[in-house]
Amino acid sequence: MGRAVRVAACALNQWALDFEGNLERIFRSIDIAKSQGARYRLGPELEICGYGCSDHYYESDTVLHSFQVLAKLLESPATQDIICDVGMPVLHRNIRYNCRVIFLNKKILLIRPKIALANAGNYRELRWFTPWTKVRHVEEYFLPRIIQEVTGQETVPFGDAVLATKDTCLGAEICEELWAPNSPHIEMGLDGVEIFTNSSGSHHVLRKAHTRVDLVNSATAKNGGIYILANQKGCDGDRLYYDGCAMISMNGETVAQGSQFSLDDVEVLVATLDLEDVRSYRAEISSRNLAASKVNPYPRVKVNFALSCSDDVAVPTCMPIQWRHHSPEEEISLGPACWLWDYLRRSKQAGFLLPLSGGIDSSATACIVYSMCHQVCLAVKNGNADVLADVRKIVNDDTYVPEDPREFCKRIFTTCYMASENSSQDTCNRAKLLAEQIGSYHINLNIDAAVKAIVGIFSMVTGRTPCFSVYGGSSRENLALQNVQARIRMVLAYLFAQLTLWTRGMPGGLLVLGSANVDESLRGYLTKYDCSSADINPIGGISKTDLKNFIQYCIENFQLTALRRRVVKHIMSAPPTAELEPLVDGQVAQTDEADMGMTYAELSIYGKLRKIAKAGPYSMFCKLISMWKEICTPREVASKVKHFFRMYSINRHKMTTLTPSYHAENYSPDDNRFDLRPFLYNTTWSWQFRCIDKQVNAL
Repeated sequence: MGRAVRVAACALNQWALDFEGNLERIFRSIDIAKSQGARYRLGPELEICGYGCSDHYYESDTVLHSFQVLAKLLESPATQDIICDVGMPVLHRNIRYNCRVIFLNKKILLIRPKIALANAGNYRELRWFTPWTKVRHVEEYFLPRIIQEVTGQETVPFGDAVLATKDTCLGAEICEELWAPNSPHIEMGLDGVEIFTNSSGSHHVLRKAHTRVDLVNSATAKNGGIYILANQKGCDGDRLYYDGCAMISMNGETVAQGSQFSLDDVEVLVATLDLEDVRSYRAEISSRNLAASKVNPYPRVKVNFALSCSDDVAVPTCMPIQWRHHSPEEEISLGPACWLWDYLRRSKQAGFLLPLSGGIDSSATACIVYSMCHQVCLAVKNGNADVLADVRKIVNDDTYVPEDPREFCKRIFTTCYMASENSSQDTCNRAKLLAEQIGSYHINLNIDAAVKAIVGIFSMVTGRTPCFSVYGGSSRENLALQNVQARIRMVLAYLFAQLTLWTRGMPGGLLVLGSANVDESLRGYLTKYDCSSADINPIGGISKTDLKNFIQYCIENFQLTALRRRVVKHIMSAPPTAELEPLVDGQVAQTDEADMGMTYAELSIYGKLRKIAKAGPYSMFCKLISMWKEICTPREVASKVKHFFRMYSINRHKMTTLTPSYHAENYSPDDNRFDLRPFLYNTTWSWQFRCIDKQVNAL
């Protein structure tokens, strides 16, 4: 009687507006699913056009080209005898919807619009789409002629309905709907839907994967059923890395897990599951059955097709597995590395240039590039033809095969230590040894001549020569002289990025990498238009604390020799410093935390309270007097909170020019679309600080 269904969930590395490439990857996923016996194939959200089209969704071209791709899919023999579920924007009665288009054998079965739109953090779906608000309601959708010519259909069902096949019932959710408090799978499950599908465009955040897994498993734990989740993967054109993790769950337990980070453009997860396990699981939940007897039914689209075979008693089914989560250090090693690879190959550049200072941040960035090289070599070793083809384009050699990460790193990664009279020999040595360790092409240069030339122009024009504070200069002079050094490094970084390969007789240019961490950006502890200004920044969403732990991970996982381990440990133990002020007795006197007036650990706390806990100055003070009651008096807490908000608001303007960074933390101050704030503040915060003072006096 047909009970074993075989279904496929896909993770595809789609690219916004790359209709040709997106179509090819969809076809490949369908081929793989069919070759493994799947009868239903689920792809990521908006996979035809790519999720990150942003304001291109306003363009009629985006909808037109999506339908052109859909026509190619419908007319292809590759899509025969398998239910295909694809994502694209659809205009219905002049309203744009984020839709699933489900089809079988050249016939569209249902167009299902998204009900709950993602509109927080990095998501702006309400800007481009309208949610479908007509619950359990279906309308006629008049197909464009390009589709009518293929399907022979004039209209198809459009709305909130489910599919009834010969052997089961399927209902669709789209990404955010799983996270909503009234998820559709609840009512669908009560109405007899046995298979729930979710097409997602969900991005990576450190320590987030378990939340998604728990939501999927809990969706069927109370109500029974099979849950299939497909997700986009890779960088599709902006700051986000979509982290795959396709999965299939049944009755509250994971039965199939896809990879979170990989260089495979197409990953297909296939599982065979017994429908009778769902039915028997539900049979003994009396509260569920009582609620189900009262539920309002969903419109059902009848499908003359089965996901199982008539004689499948002996077909083995998948058993529950334990989900393997990456540690945060593994996530930092893999996520930004995969994002860098996508950016590099899709930008058609020849590699990266990194100003390497010998400190934690730039060293961590270098290690991420090395991790990328390691992932590339591993992918090629495992037979990934796409990666090999991309490598050969990047290095401009049709016969090259990357086998050693250090050798590949030498070809595509240039590091540059830019010394000044204020630089210490320690940081110079650390940068050089780390470069040797990972194999980068390393350059040592001195910027003093350029600094003197710039300051000389100023002195010639004004007749005044600024001095550092240790030589009697004012704070204004001191800061200006630091900024000159920092900004010259940015100019030189771009010069060497454009011409270094030219000097080596190699074609192409290099992408400049920034290495300001999330805490420094929050505090504004950076010079506007210094080396924090780059093409992209793989660590801009990662805290200093996590970066230190990541360096420790590199020691243990990149097979460093004993000598090199000591070098990296020196990087770990060295106090963070900008090295922009004069040395004292040949030693660094300037440190980041002293300059900032706060520690990096404190900055992480401020950042999480400000963004995640939505705390203004007064609320932050109220929370911290409890959190820090063992180490600070209320007056000390008040002083710290005021100092943070003064510095944050004074420097907020710097976020408007922040280098595009890999998004990894939910307290990121990224001004582009994640953390929308003014950049001109009243930095006295007079009302707010007065409330704090009143509370301090009361305490």
